[in-house]
Amino acid sequence: MSITCPVCGPRDEDEFVFGGDASAARPADPHTLDDQAWTDFLYRRDNPAGAHEELWFHRFGCRRWLRVRRDTRTHAILAAPRLAEDSGTP
Repeated sequence: MSITCPVCGPRDEDEFVFGGDASAARPADPHTLDDQAWTDFLYRRDNPAGAHEELWFHRFGCRRWLRVRRDTRTHAILAAPRLAEDSGTP
């Protein structure tokens, strides 16, 4: 699979680290979550078939986070714009 980084251009998937579901709402205060809430957040998610937005970190390139739109059935990358809030973390 190849991901076109908006900074570095087309790169192999091996240069990136998967950062998870881009639509998942991160806990506002993770220290207040009990074990059940963490389990729900980390493991109990939908497994979508089709276009889906994910976070990917360009580890061996520009070190930027991307919000990648990928088809989970074919692994085709539909879009990979740089995150607007480019602060180093998603």
